[in-house]
Parts: sequence; structure tokens; C-alpha cells
Amino acid sequence: MDSVVHHIKSLRLRDLTLFTVSAILLLDTLAAAAAVGASSIFWWLFLGVIFFIPFGLISAEMGTTYPEQGGIYAWLRDSFGGRWASRATWGYWVNTALWNPAIFILFAAVFSQLFIPDLALKWQIGLGIALSWIAVAINIITLEVGKWIPNVGAILKVVIFIAVIVGGLAYSQDHGMANQISFETLKPNWGEGMQYIPVIIYGMLGFELMCAGSDEIHEPAKNVPKAVLFSGLIIIGLYTLGTAAILVAIPAQEINLVEGLMNTLYLFFGGSVWGDAFALSLGVAALFTFFSNGVTWSLGCNRAIAEAANEGEFPAFLGYEHKSLGTPIGAAITMGCVSTCVLVLYGLMAGNSEDLFWSLFSFSAVIALLPYIGMMLAFLKMRVSDGETPRPFKLAGGMAIAGLCAGSCISVLCLSIVLFIYNPNHGMQWPVFVGAIAVLIVGEIVIRSAEIRKDNSLRQS
Repeated sequence: MDSVVHHIKSLRLRDLTLFTVSAILLLDTLAAAAAVGASSIFWWLFLGVIFFIPFGLISAEMGTTYPEQGGIYAWLRDSFGGRWASRATWGYWVNTALWNPAIFILFAAVFSQLFIPDLALKWQIGLGIALSWIAVAINIITLEVGKWIPNVGAILKVVIFIAVIVGGLAYSQDHGMANQISFETLKPNWGEGMQYIPVIIYGMLGFELMCAGSDEIHEPAKNVPKAVLFSGLIIIGLYTLGTAAILVAIPAQEINLVEGLMNTLYLFFGGSVWGDAFALSLGVAALFTFFSNGVTWSLGCNRAIAEAANEGEFPAFLGYEHKSLGTPIGAAITMGCVSTCVLVLYGLMAGNSEDLFWSLFSFSAVIALLPYIGMMLAFLKMRVSDGETPRPFKLAGGMAIAGLCAGSCISVLCLSIVLFIYNPNHGMQWPVFVGAIAVLIVGEIVIRSAEIRKDNSLRQS
């Protein structure tokens, strides 16, 4: 009997564009970036040139040249072998398992701010756990249905960003600007703002995510580059203008990383019955986008690790898929268990929702950035060792430009990792460092154990 899973070609250009916008355009990143001050606008544009654009172009080339299920895992496997691919995939997957609790805590905090101001942290954690398992259920259904979570989330994000931008312009006409935006203030801030710069890079990751389900993409050679272009223009434009809008209304030092968005919405639109209702409706829409963020990343990462598990690089239960739908049941349930444990453990240590959000965010971000260094190295390796393979989309300029783009991305990624671990104003962030090392060690144990079982199975056969 044929055991091959046949995936449904359910992702078209519209879906890929919205999926990528949903993955990369993050409302929580908007508030964190605005906390840098006016110089964050410079960083959005500067890092957009030296990282975001090269990253998008490299993702488009890899996704169209090697349209394999698993995306980043398949690219690293073909470049450096299964072990390095598995290490990167572990970081890719476990980051989402750690980051989803952060984004679901953000959901719970804003839900509390909107509807139950005195909601205790333990109940916020309970809500986060419930959202984790709803995300698991969405991962198990077919992408033909599940794709509408990121699709709708992306549309709502764009609506909220536009509302913030328009509201900021209107507010500044009557109240002036809370932060001056001038040539002097736009210059990079190498002081307190340094701790937030990696957040901007984190808010630019995700172009490659759509390629984790390459078997489910309709005409990837045609649609992946277009999706990168369209989503990239939407993302960098809204990030830059949205950050400026928040800075118009709220002094940078007063921006709360969890509650900053709702504070801005009520400031821009509140004060009347209809204005408060409009701000509340945008807040409810924001809640959905927080949930869709977690779903979007888990849809891609669970498919990546399931593909690796099916090749014997991870425990077999992570590769268990629905027999007819091909959805990653084992990886999704495992992610739900990890997210639940993380929420409970960190909840015992955090004093409030902002502390919990930032701790989870920083910890997961370090793990998240590592696989992208591997992706850039894989891009260069395949350009050299597999240059004869036809490339439906190819970064122009030969190896010199390819090396410049990949090198620029690697440099920015390494700097971001360092800044998450070592804050120039607050010193070494030992919990982040120790936690990241511990997760990498656990991953190494899991990978080596799977390799031993795989070797024993081959010997017995």
C-alpha cells in the first residue's frame, strides 16, 4: 500500500502573502520598537536595507530553487547533512514553543486590560494555556482550513496599523508630538535603545516560513518571489509608519511593552462613546492577531520538525502525521505540552505580565536567530556546490553580491544574539544565556538519541 502522504496544493499567492504578513508583522514588536525612541525609525530603514531586503531575496531564491517540504530543514540537510539541519530545526521549533507562551501572555494581558482589569496573573496564564491547545487543534486540521487564521490575522493587522498611522497623524495636529522627530533625534541611540534593536531584527524574520509547506504551495517558482515582494513592502512600510505614529502620542520612556498598543488606541480614538467603541473593536482585532501569530509560526515550524523526524533525525512521535491530511499531529501536541510547561514555570517566577512577556521573548529570541545563520551559510554553500541547478529566481550580481548579502545578514544576526545576552546598560543577562545553553544541550541529547536509534534500526534491517 502506498504510504506516501499527498499534500493538498492549498496555498496560492494571496495566501502566501497574507501568511508572511501574519508571520512577520507583529504588533508586540511595534510597541517594543517605539520604546527605542525616534531613532527606531532610522533602525527600521537601515536594518531594512542591510538585513530585511537581502533576507527576503535569499529566501525567495532558496524557496524556488529547492521547493521541498520542511523548508529550512531541507536546505540545511542538503547543504551540511542531517545533524546540522536537525540542530537548526530544533532551534527553529523550540523557539516557537517558547515564544508562543509569550505571545499568548500578551493576549491575556490585553484581554485583561480591555475587559477584566484586575485579572490575576494566574488566570492570565490559564488563558495562555487554553490558547496553546486551540493552536494545537488548528495545526491538526488541513491547511485548506487552517490557513484562514493567518489570513484573517494578516488583514486585521494591516487594518490596525493603518488605524494607528491615521490616528497618529490626526492626534499630532491637535496635541503636538510627544517625541520630537528630527534629524537629531533620528540618529542612532547607542545607549538605552541598544537593548531593543534586536527586537527589530526579530520583527523581520519569517520570509522562509511559507516554504516549510512547499508541497502545499501552488506554483512555488512563480508565487514565492511575488509573495516575498508584496509582503515585504507591506511589512516595512507599516512597521516604520506605525512606530512613528506611536511616538507621536506617547513619550518613549512611558511605552509599556505589553499595554502600549491599547494605550495608543485609546489615546488616538477614545474620549467619546463611538471613539471608545472603535478603540475597543481594534483591541479585539489585536487579540485575534496575537493568536494568529502563534498559529502561523507553529504551522510552519511543526511541519519542519515533522519532516526531520520522518527522516529519523528526531524522535518518531514528532513525525506522526494525520494519515489522510498529512498534518503534523505529533509535533503540534508536543509543542502544546512544552508551551504549557513553560507558562506554568515562568509564571511562578514572573512578577507581572510585562516581566513574563519580556523574559520569554528574550529567551526564545536567542534560540530563534541561530537557525537563520545556518540558512545563510546553506545559501552560500548551495551557490558554490550546486550552482548548475536552475534557479527560477536568482539574486543578481553573482557570488560577490550573494556573499555580501549573506554576510550582512549573518553579521546582523550575530550582533542581535549578543545584544539579547549582553545589555550594554544592564550587563550580562544570565537567565537568557543559561536558558539558551540549556535548550541547546537538550536539543543535542534529543538529536543524538534519535541518531543512535536510527543507526541501530539500520543495522537490524
